[in-house]
Amino acid sequence: MDLPELGLDLHRLPAPLPVWHGLASPDAWSAAARTVADTGGRLISVWGTDRSAAGGTLAACAAYAVPAGLVWLELRLGGPAQGVPDLAGIFPCAGRMQRAMASLSGIRVQGSYDERPWLNHGLWAPGSFPLRHGPQPLAAAGRLPADYAFVRVDGDGVHEIAVGPVHAGIIEPGHFRFSVVGEKVLRLEALLGYTHKGIERRFTELTPNEAYRLAGRISGDSTVAYAWAYCMALESASGSEIPARAASLRALMLERERVANHLGDLGALGNDAGLAFGLAQFSRLREDWQRLSGEAFGHRFMMDAVVPGGVAIDPAPPMMDRLRKQCDGIEREVRALRRVYDEHAGLQDRFRATGRVTPQLAARLGLAGLAGRASAQAADLRCDHPWPPYDRLGVTMATHRDGDVAARVAMRFDETIESLRLVRAICSEQPGGAIHAGIRAQDAIAIGAGWVEGWRGEILVALETGADGRIVRCHCHDPSWQNWPVLEHAVIGNIVPDFPLINKSFNLSYSGHDL
Repeated sequence: MDLPELGLDLHRLPAPLPVWHGLASPDAWSAAARTVADTGGRLISVWGTDRSAAGGTLAACAAYAVPAGLVWLELRLGGPAQGVPDLAGIFPCAGRMQRAMASLSGIRVQGSYDERPWLNHGLWAPGSFPLRHGPQPLAAAGRLPADYAFVRVDGDGVHEIAVGPVHAGIIEPGHFRFSVVGEKVLRLEALLGYTHKGIERRFTELTPNEAYRLAGRISGDSTVAYAWAYCMALESASGSEIPARAASLRALMLERERVANHLGDLGALGNDAGLAFGLAQFSRLREDWQRLSGEAFGHRFMMDAVVPGGVAIDPAPPMMDRLRKQCDGIEREVRALRRVYDEHAGLQDRFRATGRVTPQLAARLGLAGLAGRASAQAADLRCDHPWPPYDRLGVTMATHRDGDVAARVAMRFDETIESLRLVRAICSEQPGGAIHAGIRAQDAIAIGAGWVEGWRGEILVALETGADGRIVRCHCHDPSWQNWPVLEHAVIGNIVPDFPLINKSFNLSYSGHDL
């Protein structure tokens, strides 16, 4: 699709990735979404922003991925009563994003088929919208959560199983309502939002140069991806460039983050299917991997190592050699363990045809990231829109068509091997020079976008700063927004005991989703 097909006046933002921004009328808002869908584009995120403190208005924003890059559209509203046209009929994944926008910003969606609150569980005071400016009404003490209108399934022998929101483990809270006949799942509906922490409001209380630390704590398993996306957005808004060595070190950390998560998931998936040996072996490998990350970057999860303008740590040549050599040993063991997994009849019996999402359903529902690639959705920013240093690394995208647990396991093996190759290449070909450059001072209203392929999928950070240089709005989007609704479809027709396995094969974020 060419950008002129959208029929909008777009201008490109200064960013290492192709990002365009434009204004839309209500008619153009719907027409642009239809054009993107008809030409194979994807909806990334929908959010609201309140600019009334600076004399502006409420606005609804949407970000789309198209072949030319990222398109960020906004529809400015005369007031909350105006509302915005519904996008869920075009992109089903917009439904919950719009419900969250209504809960946080009070922006009404016209013609929505589902107006149930998403983040507001009935404990907020009436008229409270956390992302609107001005004082917020206080909720009455001692209130209990409101009943949520789960969709009921009626029929002979149909029962409901309620799971959560508090689980028997250390995982984050989420409520899952199963409708079953015997052990067969007829329907699953999830209610999340229990880990809503007010992060997007907190961004507006921080200076742009210090908010990267908050971005890195949105989702602990994606701290590098979120920090890089935030810093990219800030650098975009200020028109700043980072040194080549800093970009290379950011990619090194991002690929190490990807490997760490894949190793952890492969062990957990083996364990959920009854192979405790897999958990023991992959846990050992992940521990070795994260210990060396801690030595090299000062933190096992490399937190606070990506900073505005570059990176905070520059590993010495001997450490870079250790990082490179570690990949050789890890790869040998991962390949050996893959043979164990592939040849284990009991494991494959649990993996194959379980939790299947067909390519057609994945395309319709907008399945993203690793899970999307396991269902033939070939999208990876490192390949589609390679930014430095990925433009010289030549990333090979892994895809599968079966869309079941086995395919999502295979994706993790394939991506681990590719990321190990990338880590070796980055360590062997480090550019010289500085690791940090200053951020240009901002004395005017500015916007910027960061778009990074995290291990789970593409992460978006949309940043707005005011004339005083303060943050007006920082919207952070996790691919789990696209994938949680698809998980509900993946479980249909499977048995209840397979849900933990299917859920783990997606491994979606609660914290990154709820903010």
